[in-house]
Amino acid sequence: MMKMNAIVVAVAMMVAMEVLLTGAATDAMDLCGVPSSDLMKCLPAVTPPSPSEPSKDCCSVINIVDLKCLCGFKSSPLLPALGIDPKLALELPAKCKIGKTIPC
Repeated sequence: MMKMNAIVVAVAMMVAMEVLLTGAATDAMDLCGVPSSDLMKCLPAVTPPSPSEPSKDCCSVINIVDLKCLCGFKSSPLLPALGIDPKLALELPAKCKIGKTIPC
């Protein structure tokens, strides 16, 4: 089971990295139920040291994204490598006041 989880995380990291590195592919690639380019609307709100408040566009994305799916990235080394603070990312539903909690 542990080996399978490591494989799933590795594949997810490779896909996410490819998506982020290829601008044209970001519009075509869905990640957790939304286009990955839409998730990028939240980048300023999850990037330390001075994150901004989430934008209206970011909150719209957080309202429809599969939060359980995003839990798979919570402990991933990919997020910090991309400058994303996982703690800030987990705070987005509360900051957006959408009434959803992250199920992880």
